[in-house]
Amino acid sequence: MATTIVMPQLSPTMEEGVLLKWTKKVGDKINPGDVIAEVETDKANMDFTLEDEGTLLELLVKEGDTVKLGAPVAILGEPGEVAATATPGVRLPLPLAGEGRGEGGAPTEIKPEVTTKIERTTAQAEDTGRVRSSPLARKIAAERGVDLRSVAGSGPGGRIVQRDVVSVPLGSRRDNSADAVKEVSVAVPVAAQPSPLPSPASGRGGEGDQKIPLSLMRKTIARRLVEAKTTIPHFYLTMEADAEPLWAFHRQIKAATDEKITLNDLCIKALAVALARVPAANSSWSADGLLRYGRVDIGVAVSVEDGLITPVVRNAHLKSIGAIARETRDLVVRARARKLKPEEFSGGTFSISNMGMYGVREFSAIINPPEAGILAIGAIDKRATVITDGASETIAIRRRMNLTLSCDHRVIDGALGAELLREIVRVIEKPIGMVL
Repeated sequence: MATTIVMPQLSPTMEEGVLLKWTKKVGDKINPGDVIAEVETDKANMDFTLEDEGTLLELLVKEGDTVKLGAPVAILGEPGEVAATATPGVRLPLPLAGEGRGEGGAPTEIKPEVTTKIERTTAQAEDTGRVRSSPLARKIAAERGVDLRSVAGSGPGGRIVQRDVVSVPLGSRRDNSADAVKEVSVAVPVAAQPSPLPSPASGRGGEGDQKIPLSLMRKTIARRLVEAKTTIPHFYLTMEADAEPLWAFHRQIKAATDEKITLNDLCIKALAVALARVPAANSSWSADGLLRYGRVDIGVAVSVEDGLITPVVRNAHLKSIGAIARETRDLVVRARARKLKPEEFSGGTFSISNMGMYGVREFSAIINPPEAGILAIGAIDKRATVITDGASETIAIRRRMNLTLSCDHRVIDGALGAELLREIVRVIEKPIGMVL
């Protein structure tokens, strides 16, 4: 029986995607694991793979179209079948009209919306009582402690595949009732004309004003920042650290090895070591209890074109500084090329953001849920400092840096936050502890 292929969730925060390129054409034989398209998500350009076999009967969207999550994109079946017989629940698939892009490749304005009910086939038990899932999905679920019965499948026939498991946030559950019906908005693009922003004074466009279309990444960032700031009770702690030891340690490393290690790599390691020493802060909030992690996975904020992404350095507390430097460098390069996989920018336990290279002395960062904290690193600069030696005091010029910790008050109380920040300062001021 022919099957309707829908736009899958290729990143944890994805709500729509731009179908950049079809890699298969109508009539092609599809085997499990074949890539049928390349999709631009809010985080990266991803391969759209299928885990079933059949013949590609029809393409329902054009290259460049913006497609809502769960909207139909293609029909898979056997030669001779027609699209009207496709499941699940789609009798007349609605192709997206227009090219889906305005002038200069900008997303078109989406209006009007045509809404159709699509019965989302979810992971259902086979006669044997097992949940329909791929071997890789079962392996990842076991590693992450995910109950497959709580996961909705996006593979053919509702089969649970890898992307379904990696997109499940820790501590969350998804409605997986077999007869659940979801309203899926299938957007019909209408070519948008450039329009100026309204003038504050007149309500009309002013000379030189320009309306900039929102990218998928920018829309997702806006939504998640509002969600984080309005649902997480933030509080902030700031300490000043003596950065002279860290600076000298960095110079020693540069003199001893050709490995390209940055001060930011040392800060990542310092945060990871401190979290290992204060494990209560390495936790997340959930409705049924705090989740205390047995790993220290540090999300590193990386500025990319039109946004920000946070690739994750896994088990940073156990890795050498050189290993962290190499991994971070690779993640940053691929993040800016939009080549990261979903599992590489999700599932962190704590984050770090460094604006010191821009000369910013101090700032407060917004927490990346479901994490409970983020460390903001300011610039290292020279400051007049009072040095106490027994009963005498002198003023000296030393390198100093400000560290600001943003905490989720549901997880980290003031005393715990202060303990963690004090430990971070201690590691920075005695960096030899990073390698012991």
